[in-house]
Amino acid sequence: MDNSKLPLSFWTYSFQAAFNKVLLSKWDMVEKWVRHGPETTGFYFMHSNKISYCLCPETKPLESDSANFMTLGHEQGAGAPCLKCKDKCEGFELHFWRKICRNCKCGQEEHDVLTGNEEDKKVGKLFEDTKYTSLIAKLKTDGIPVYKRNTVTLTNPIAAKKDISIKTVTYEWAPPVQNQTLAVRYMELLPKEKQPVAGSEGAQYRKKQLAKQLPAHDQDPSKCHELSVNEVKQMEQFVKKYKNEALGVGDIKLPDEMEAQPKEQGKNDAGERSTTVAVGSVAGQPAKKYACFRCKLSMKEGDPAVYAERAGYDKLWHPACFVCCVCSELLVDMIYFWKKGKLYCGRHYCDTEKPRCAGCDELIFSNEYTQAEGQNWHLKHFCCYECDCVLAGEIYVMVNDKPVCKPCYVKLHAAVCQCCHNVIDPEAQRVTYGNYNWHATPDCFLCSCCGKCLIGQKFMPVEGMLFCSVDCKKKLMS
Repeated sequence: MDNSKLPLSFWTYSFQAAFNKVLLSKWDMVEKWVRHGPETTGFYFMHSNKISYCLCPETKPLESDSANFMTLGHEQGAGAPCLKCKDKCEGFELHFWRKICRNCKCGQEEHDVLTGNEEDKKVGKLFEDTKYTSLIAKLKTDGIPVYKRNTVTLTNPIAAKKDISIKTVTYEWAPPVQNQTLAVRYMELLPKEKQPVAGSEGAQYRKKQLAKQLPAHDQDPSKCHELSVNEVKQMEQFVKKYKNEALGVGDIKLPDEMEAQPKEQGKNDAGERSTTVAVGSVAGQPAKKYACFRCKLSMKEGDPAVYAERAGYDKLWHPACFVCCVCSELLVDMIYFWKKGKLYCGRHYCDTEKPRCAGCDELIFSNEYTQAEGQNWHLKHFCCYECDCVLAGEIYVMVNDKPVCKPCYVKLHAAVCQCCHNVIDPEAQRVTYGNYNWHATPDCFLCSCCGKCLIGQKFMPVEGMLFCSVDCKKKLMS
């Protein structure tokens, strides 16, 4: 694109400046043209490490451009409050590639972002080209697969002194079974705080787990940061492989009904035939005929159990026990990944197959990457957590498992000497006692009364002061 032909009246709306108008003086990487309103066109670009939008009011779009409308991911949820940081966060502002908020460093799932049907589209794409296509529908407008989430609404009359009020409870998701009573009983067996009742803590929990367990960038190359053609190809093959070999959705059944059905002829992932003759049975213990595969406790008669086809129908779980073997969280909407006799959520299954970049949270499909501090990083993403400067060959300090360059560490995280009140260089020796820090030098780590150097000596700390003896303490304190 020839920037010289663009009108001089371009204005940029920088997300970093909260949409304040500033005149664009330097062009960097042009991202993509987009429509903006009925009569204008603009585009997104990178400038000074910030993603910005440029509006060109003098250019009218062509009708043929209507198919190219797009919404930048950074616009979604902009300004949403953080549920974790509360008022400490100025509002959600997505980092260009880290998948976190620039203001508070929390993930998007920690913010009260109205995702609309984006999550349903994500799950719909996950189920596309699988045996679970019955759980999706395609939009008539663009053919995008959308998850047909099963919801259940219960209406119960409540007797009052004079009138009868109606209490309505809506589950934002429920197991897709014909027997609604069975689905409701399944919900009741989940922990109260994890039941996805609309507007409740449980609904927020489900929303958070959808984002954590099934990140869009684990299945959709377009959600990743600057993948090469080869990396895109590898990712598509990887997604196809786990859809064929590991992905599944749990079934809700009554164990007695399962045993009454004809024997299944399917195989589990170990190649062994599964059986329904003694589903989850424990030999010699008729009272515990149906035992949960996870907790080994018996199923209560009449309660539904969760089955996983890839595990084989000789295994069953309590609804509250159908969890990821790594994070121990409920498998959201019973979507599981089965590998070597264990249940995984999507995130942790992928972690067993590919290294994950600690910077951008994406899976690494490149042969070249960095390993540092027990974590993996794309070469371009081993950057300072505060200012995003590249750390290759630079001094850095780990703060809460995140690398921080020396200047940022000194400015934001470095300890302050209790004696001289100066910042302690991260490479300098220091003495720490409780919440107090000192330079490990004769000029700073000394008796607050007589000035004796205390390095290598016994000392008495009192509210940030140091004493070499009881006498010095009494003398100063008196």
